[in-house]
Amino acid sequence: MRGDLRYALRQLRKSPGFAATAILTLAIGIGANALVFSVLNALVLNPLPLLHGDRLVFLQRTPPDSPTQSYPDYRDMRDQTSALSGLAAYRLNSAGLDTGKNPARIWFYEASGNYFDVAGVQPYLGRFFHSADEHGPNSAPYVVLSYGYWQSQFGADPRIVGKTVQINKHPFNVIGVAPETFRGTELFFSPALWVPMVNENQIDGWNYLEERGDHTLFVIGRMKPGVNVAAAESDLNVIANHLAAQYPQTNQGLQLRLVRPGLLGDALGRPVRAFLGGVMLLAALILLATCANLGSLFAARAADRSREMAIRMALGSTRQRILRQLLSEAAILSLAGGVLGVQAAAMLLRWLSGWQVIPNSPIQVPVNPDATTYIVALLLAIVSGVLFGITPIRQVFRADAYQLVKAGTSAARVWRRLTLRDALLVVQIAVCAVLVTSSLVAVRGLVRSLHSNFGFSPEGAMLAKFDLKSAGYSEANAERFQREALESVQRIPGVHAAGYINNVPLSVSYSDTLVYANGTTDFRPLNSVADAMYYKVSPGYFGAAGTTLLAGRDFTWHDDAKSPKLAVVNETFAHKVFGSVGNAIGGHFLKGDKSQIEVVGVVQDGKYRSLTEEQQPAMFFPFQQNTDTYTTLVVRANRSAPQLATALQKTLAGLDPGLPVLIETWPAALDTALFAARAATVALGVMGMLGAMLAVTGVFGMASYTVSKRMRELGIRVALGARRKEVLQAALGRSVKLLCAGSIAGLLLGMAASKVLESVVYEATPRDPLVICGVIIAMVLLGTIAAWLPARRAAGIDPAILLREE
Repeated sequence: MRGDLRYALRQLRKSPGFAATAILTLAIGIGANALVFSVLNALVLNPLPLLHGDRLVFLQRTPPDSPTQSYPDYRDMRDQTSALSGLAAYRLNSAGLDTGKNPARIWFYEASGNYFDVAGVQPYLGRFFHSADEHGPNSAPYVVLSYGYWQSQFGADPRIVGKTVQINKHPFNVIGVAPETFRGTELFFSPALWVPMVNENQIDGWNYLEERGDHTLFVIGRMKPGVNVAAAESDLNVIANHLAAQYPQTNQGLQLRLVRPGLLGDALGRPVRAFLGGVMLLAALILLATCANLGSLFAARAADRSREMAIRMALGSTRQRILRQLLSEAAILSLAGGVLGVQAAAMLLRWLSGWQVIPNSPIQVPVNPDATTYIVALLLAIVSGVLFGITPIRQVFRADAYQLVKAGTSAARVWRRLTLRDALLVVQIAVCAVLVTSSLVAVRGLVRSLHSNFGFSPEGAMLAKFDLKSAGYSEANAERFQREALESVQRIPGVHAAGYINNVPLSVSYSDTLVYANGTTDFRPLNSVADAMYYKVSPGYFGAAGTTLLAGRDFTWHDDAKSPKLAVVNETFAHKVFGSVGNAIGGHFLKGDKSQIEVVGVVQDGKYRSLTEEQQPAMFFPFQQNTDTYTTLVVRANRSAPQLATALQKTLAGLDPGLPVLIETWPAALDTALFAARAATVALGVMGMLGAMLAVTGVFGMASYTVSKRMRELGIRVALGARRKEVLQAALGRSVKLLCAGSIAGLLLGMAASKVLESVVYEATPRDPLVICGVIIAMVLLGTIAAWLPARRAAGIDPAILLREE
């Protein structure tokens, strides 16, 4: 074996171009797979990185299929379950934090007292809060800092425990710091801190803890040892049936499913699993194309070394020994390529883990490489080495040493029938076409997303976000400040439209509620006519947002608390509840709290939660009748974005210098909604580029090898009067046919594979004529580029020189 390895190294040193090409090609294949597998492993395959994380489950409510629960339901399930050792509730929130220096807006967990006990973590510093700390509303003003926030904002000060910070102008005591590896129970969410849920009233100014119909919490549970998911699900559904019978108005038909935690149940889990599964398949295809490419390269190299092998066999070497020596070369190349690929993947993964996906948000992707990633990469390197290393086995075992020594390399047979090398090339080209198709589908979907109708016009609009509760405003003071702020902003030179909304569509936060027909007396969920999104807006919002009013009127400042309750609804709401837009104006409906609402206007449909959602019913209420301290000013002006941002900052600071305000353009605020589409486009674009590189090298290698082996035949053809076109057809016809076959197969497979993108990229469709034409053009260009040099060589044959040499 040592002799084989030494000989393999000598051979590779003699062919540095071949060795470098093979190592880099394999590094691409293994690096891409290591990268994608690490992401898949971190987000889908592995349980949460917690003690006995495989016992943790996430509660999903049906119907409708939703990841949220109400606090009273959670409390009853927690107290009555026998299959789970604990159930913990939490929600994700933001608030103003004042540490005595610069007030800032932070994202955090509101958690039940037993949250850390169910998660199974121990504090790095100080202690955690527990159920024993809860004694009713606002009874546990405690804060547990995340390790990262403690490091970045408090300089890792060990004396932080016992100090007081202000959250929305209320004092909270810092009691501990979480360990470095614990970032909560949602993988994408990196919080600044945790606070007890019982202090919700201090944080947000309202209390959902006794509202059984208010589904705002996520719930995880830890199964007892020996209990499986089916048994735990059955146990919880017995409790759900009792709750449905006891509270029919809010819990009718309630059923529970247990799913993997970490991705908000199936809300994120299903599309993430589908997308990563598809990308992993594409990465595997890249590795397959890599092996096919290197297999062709090794087969050509074995053919070129046929005389050397014949001499070795004539001197007594066995075919098995020669094959073992070829496998030694393959093993060295595969390990070198694997090491290079894994190093590149590890660098990218570390960067990806520290990447702030969306500015001013806590979203991160924790995908640091672990031991599993390196083991998988090693296995891929070994398997790849065997796959392309055994490709020349047919040539070695069928070689006739006597004929090869006598005739030399010119006797190497040119395969006329379909060969393994041909099949490998078709596979490479098909893989490339699949990747190019998928990447073009993603690009087209992203372009449509950027120019599609959202139900509002983000271009040219600026957002100013602030939470008056975090600045200590009461509801009465908040309404007065909102009116004053809006009037001040409208006086800024160049501003021609302004209004505010509690949460802009397609943002992280949204709310929905059940709607009932007018006259309904039984308010059970099954009797509802719609589950509608709802927003609170000021007069002028629709004009500032660029939302078209289809019928009726906008709100005015006279639509206040003394007026009848009013709403503007979207077109889908009007058709679903009233049958038509015309019937909606002046019509009435009931909310879940039994209040009667009159419709005064109908606006165009839009996108509210995600770009890929179906048309949703939505309703808008006047701010004056539904005060909300969280405010987003939407401003449209004939000024540049930097100038308008400066003017807004100065105007709002003049009203309240201590108010934290986030100012950004509306297109920038859409980064959250467009992140999935952009990530898919970048990932598939890179895959398509890698596949194209492999296809070019594969076609080039096949064409070059064919031309080099048929030089004598082509020279004779030219000497006998063959025209340039006929010579090129003879030299490259086989490669062109294989290119066409692989491209057609890849296009059809790519169209089928691209369907998974429809759930990730808005308006992505593989049936787009531009996508089909783009794939055809791309494959023609790739084939032309790959065959150009071999074609020049074939066309420039001088038969006199060739025949003289023979």
